[in-house]
Amino acid sequence: MKKHLRHSLITGVTTFIISVLINFSSNAVLEFSPLSVSFILLFFIVLLGIVFDIIGTAAASGEEDPFHAMASDKVVGAKHSIWLVRNADKVASFSNDVVGDIAGTISGAIAAVVVFRLVTSYPQIRENIANTVLIGFVAAVTVGGKAYAKSFAINRSTDILYLAGRVLYALEKVGLRIVQTDKAKNRK
Repeated sequence: MKKHLRHSLITGVTTFIISVLINFSSNAVLEFSPLSVSFILLFFIVLLGIVFDIIGTAAASGEEDPFHAMASDKVVGAKHSIWLVRNADKVASFSNDVVGDIAGTISGAIAAVVVFRLVTSYPQIRENIANTVLIGFVAAVTVGGKAYAKSFAINRSTDILYLAGRVLYALEKVGLRIVQTDKAKNRK
């Protein structure tokens, strides 16, 4: 029970930190950018949520076997892919819940800012209509994208996890260790 409580607390604190950082940076971009950049930022945040949903679902549905063969051939990222499958519950929780929920919350906030800026720049646009249409569009793209993403992630889990493993390997090579593979454990 203590382990689950500790994991929940760490997840909550991590979510808070990531939310603050993403919200702070997106607010800075929104404040000093034209309306077109605000739309691009909104699209990027929605896409980020969908991509992480793909990774979380792939981890939950993936299997280790293909990556063991790759790891024995010393294929870059294979050990990281094994880590993703072995830690599927944590990967899915972080990807689908933490990043997905943050992306959903922040995309709603950005959509509200975009509506405000639209109405301010174009007074002939009615705020309630712009708000309804933009929020509906963001919800449709998010939900539709995630619905497609789940099927895609289940059917292509090996490819997705291999790509994610390669990204984790590349991040490790530039000094940002996110996972602890067997090799990293042995160095201690």
